[in-house]
Amino acid sequence: MLTRLWSTIAEFITDVRGEFRKVSFPTKGETIGSTTVVIVFCTIMSIYLSVVDSFLVWLVSKVI
Repeated sequence: MLTRLWSTIAEFITDVRGEFRKVSFPTKGETIGSTTVVIVFCTIMSIYLSVVDSFLVWLVSKVI
């Protein structure tokens, strides 16, 4: 029983090491590019949502 458990754990660790070798980390340029895209997108969306919210507040105030 203990031998079977140990072999299962050893197989798991071997599989984890094999999968970890397949991981590719982004370069510094890719990280900076992705971060820039996210920041620009968030800025554009926040401006858009602010404009839509202001319009809806104006519209509701005219209706009421």
